[in-house]
Amino acid sequence: MKMITKKSLLAGVLLSAAAFTAKAQQVLPPALKNAKTSFAVVVDDATWKQATNEIQAYKKALEEQGLATYIVTHNWTKPEEIKEVLIRLYNQQPRLEGAALVGDIPIPMIRDAQHLTSAFKMDQRRNWQMSSVPSDRFYDDFHLKFNFLKRDSARKDYFYYSLAPESPQSLHLDIYTGRIKPPVTEGQDKYALIKAFLLKAIAAKKENNKLNQAFVSTGHGYNSESLDAWSDEQLALREQFPQLFLPGNSIKFFNYRMATHMKFNLLSELQRPDLDMAVFHDHGDEETQLISGYPDASNPDPSIENVKRYLRSKIQAAARKKGDVAKIKEGFTVRLGVPPSWMEDALADSVVIADSIFNANGDIMLADMRKLKPNARFVMIDACLTGSYQLDDYLAGYYPFNAGKTIVTMANSVGVLQDLWPGEMLGLLQHGVRLGNWFKHVAYLESHLFGDPSFAFTPTATDYDLNNHIVNSKANAAVWEKLLLVNDADIRALSFEKLAFIKKAAFSTQLKNAYFNQPYMTTRMEALKLLNRLDNADYITVLKAAVNDPYEFIRRQSAYYIGDNGGNDLIPAMLDLAITNRHSNRINSRIANIIDFMDTTATIAAIREKIKQHNYLVNAADIENILMREVTYAGAKIQRDTKLLLDTKAAAKERRFNITTLRNYTYHTVVPQICNMILDNNDDLQLRIAALEALSWFTHSYRKPLIIQTCDKLLRQPAIDPQLKAQAIRTKNMLQ
Repeated sequence: MKMITKKSLLAGVLLSAAAFTAKAQQVLPPALKNAKTSFAVVVDDATWKQATNEIQAYKKALEEQGLATYIVTHNWTKPEEIKEVLIRLYNQQPRLEGAALVGDIPIPMIRDAQHLTSAFKMDQRRNWQMSSVPSDRFYDDFHLKFNFLKRDSARKDYFYYSLAPESPQSLHLDIYTGRIKPPVTEGQDKYALIKAFLLKAIAAKKENNKLNQAFVSTGHGYNSESLDAWSDEQLALREQFPQLFLPGNSIKFFNYRMATHMKFNLLSELQRPDLDMAVFHDHGDEETQLISGYPDASNPDPSIENVKRYLRSKIQAAARKKGDVAKIKEGFTVRLGVPPSWMEDALADSVVIADSIFNANGDIMLADMRKLKPNARFVMIDACLTGSYQLDDYLAGYYPFNAGKTIVTMANSVGVLQDLWPGEMLGLLQHGVRLGNWFKHVAYLESHLFGDPSFAFTPTATDYDLNNHIVNSKANAAVWEKLLLVNDADIRALSFEKLAFIKKAAFSTQLKNAYFNQPYMTTRMEALKLLNRLDNADYITVLKAAVNDPYEFIRRQSAYYIGDNGGNDLIPAMLDLAITNRHSNRINSRIANIIDFMDTTATIAAIREKIKQHNYLVNAADIENILMREVTYAGAKIQRDTKLLLDTKAAAKERRFNITTLRNYTYHTVVPQICNMILDNNDDLQLRIAALEALSWFTHSYRKPLIIQTCDKLLRQPAIDPQLKAQAIRTKNMLQ
């Protein structure tokens, strides 16, 4: 395997990009002089030949906006060629801030880096096309080191890499990237689509367009359908985008409950010519955004119809699979007590067709997008898989690469966490921050921009020169301390992020004070997030207070953070959260998970004490019983699962299942036993490696010192297996 390092890629950095040509690789220099930052248009030779005029016009439009722009063309044979050029340009002046990847650009498929995603966890023994993460972090995060594994034999544009054990194990984007890669079906001309998009992007750069029209949509099943989460997002966005709530401007909040088929409302809104931003919170896949479920109902007739619809769906699915329909009907009659008459027409042609139409009307699908002319200049989709750009046809691509006015879309190439913070620093966009410069601060391994990443709205008020500062003032504390005084939620959040990067632990006290004194909910959340990175005493102090924050998202994240730590000193805060948030579906669902991560004996004792403290409860006994039942069940289950995990006589498949469960369920109390198993040279080597990998997810555990100590013990062994050694290095780097 060939190691790709920043040092090797920087070789030859003194060569002038303006004159650089190698093996037909050509870098066309900027015409603009004295620019503050630069930009690269990276394009394959075939696309360059087909769209030369449009690409040159795009370059001209970029330079008219103040971005010194390179055009880099080549018959690319591997991702390293592109990364080398980008690093070379980054180390020249003016500093490279981003790049558009146009046409057929190699797709890095990343392995051994699932911890850099928001949620993706798949057994890497499965098909590599499925268990790898398509990610352009290979191109835009220069700190990461990769080992080349292979090129896909069927898809020649897929290149597989393993994140090196000695690489940094967190993301810190140096530049931003965006893909200009339209979805293509049989008979379509991809070059015509690219040319049409470039002309649209050029036209958008000539507009004086402030961000003053937006909508936010929440689909069924998202965030446990929590109304608490839905309503608090509106309060947060009012702080981030105050101008959207003024007369003449507009922000609409849609919820799947508002119509039986909300899809038609949303498709209509997307075609509004004045729409600037559309944010979708929903589930999805490569071809679908899931918008509506069965209609919410409390009256008998619609409730019965929902049950009938459910029964028919199961019967129709069984019929398609040639299953025993009669047996399934009988099972529903016995289990649910429903009359057979509710199912008798399930396979009638007219009913099957009607059900199919009803279901299709609930979701946004490829067929809808191919006919739509979406006009929201920026679209965010935080669903799973809609941004699967490694495929020829993918849903998110139809937003920008279409006849409407959409210029850039953010979507994800694999599955994502529901509890993302989609609005983090989003208010920067109203200040003219380019989409890519915002994106650099919020991206995961799976996050991608499709379209023009340099797109920016016209600043609504004062121009704070944020694009320049984001690129050129990264280490200038004075700039960010001055911007910290601006009365704006997200400019303050950005300033906190930059100052925390510059000052590190020395900024801890200021972050703690910011949490307790900042009036903006999202700014407080940024302070908590940055303290989470420091993972120190100030962080624990703030975390204990955060469970009572007015902002639902802070309370929800505090549940995650408490579960990540697992220490007994956080049990009282966790129980306060559980008792006072019974109305909040999403927080409740998270509490149901993290209560399992805490020490059972200590939690049982604390429950009794907390119930006494909350003496206003009218159903205290019921709440106590529910909590006790959850903790008791969890304790018994963990004990049973751990016993099997450690049983060297048990089947390796069963042991592995319980080991990999620890990636999602961080049972801190069993860490000492797992560490002993890892150190046992007589145990199964592959299971020891899997266990060590599972412990790498305990990044904030109070048991972290023990895990690092275990890695050190392994690394001191003179005859350690190379795979075990590599995982010990990777786990230690993830935890430090």
